[in-house]
Amino acid sequence: MAVDSFRIDIPEPVLDDLRERLAHTRFPDEVEGTGWDYGTNLGYMEELVDYWLNRFDWRAREEELNRFSHFRTDIDGIGIHFIHERARGPDPLPLILTHGWPDSFYRYLNLIPMLTDPARFGGDPADSFDVIVPSMPGYGFSDRPHERGMTSERIAGLWARLMTDVLGYERFAAGGGDIGSGISQLLALRHPDRVVGLHLTDPGFFSLDAGIPDLSENERKYLAAIQELWMQEGAYSMVQSTKPQTLACGLADSPAGLAAWIVEKFRSWSDCGGDIERRFSKDELLTNIMIYWATETIASSVRLYYENVHTLPLDFLNEHIDVPVGMAVFPKDFIPPPREWVERRLNVERWTEMPRGGHFTAMEEPELLAEEIRAFFRPLRTEHRKALEVSG
Repeated sequence: MAVDSFRIDIPEPVLDDLRERLAHTRFPDEVEGTGWDYGTNLGYMEELVDYWLNRFDWRAREEELNRFSHFRTDIDGIGIHFIHERARGPDPLPLILTHGWPDSFYRYLNLIPMLTDPARFGGDPADSFDVIVPSMPGYGFSDRPHERGMTSERIAGLWARLMTDVLGYERFAAGGGDIGSGISQLLALRHPDRVVGLHLTDPGFFSLDAGIPDLSENERKYLAAIQELWMQEGAYSMVQSTKPQTLACGLADSPAGLAAWIVEKFRSWSDCGGDIERRFSKDELLTNIMIYWATETIASSVRLYYENVHTLPLDFLNEHIDVPVGMAVFPKDFIPPPREWVERRLNVERWTEMPRGGHFTAMEEPELLAEEIRAFFRPLRTEHRKALEVSG
């Protein structure tokens, strides 16, 4: 399969159109003194839009993104964008990391160098990885699906072909969070002979499945807390799972609307104590938002929720994943699950409760996450090498 180098270069007319729209943003009113209680705060949005229009430098951010090695390939008729950074260390382990929503491949940019070149950050070169970070179909610079059925399971199948058929890795590691956690689990479930191990930052989509008998007290409390949280935070998922196209008509037309929809999640789901810029600068927030805006992928990205709800077979939820799993549980990532809940379905060999951090772990705490990933895969590297020797 052909692999082509790729460079991010958004056409100037797209940026001109964006500036025109930002300059004519029509803001809503709000109830005085409510802060973020009703959703995205008006004062912060006015500040962010002003920064976006007058100070944000997309070309500078584009240059930073292009310092990584970007590629595109075609798998089963779907164009896939991915970063492929080679290790600076002996005998590296290939690692594919999958993002979620409302982030993008940008989630992992701070983490990648820490994994490819651990010595640069005070680590051991023997812990190095070849890191592959693809954009899911419908996200960023990958193609937008125009047919039904692009589920997490189908994406997992694409990733298996990307790693083996395109990049030539017979065996590899996988990891991710949010939707990326579920895709990584499906990749391990369907291709256990190829996946050395999984490193996850959350249990993924099976965390809401309550149809399990003999729950422990911790598990019952966890499920009750998740259900309560979902009543407060789950409206976005219900809309995206049922009427994604209705939502997309507004978000695809208004950059301010798109930013409000995404920024509120970064504030609510991160370990920021209510101050979003404790964790993310305006440049970081807007770079992630620009990846959606410039590629016109908000509609195709939220459709993944619809596809997973309507066409993803759920029989896999009853299957146990035997591939070794490492879990890094961050305290502000929704509701941290109890270990026994995760072990019902995953072969957990390492469980670490992290001291800080939220849902967007690789952006919030890349150093902590890098150390944890290195530690989990360290004993698995020997088994990986032996398996390659046998297959070779």
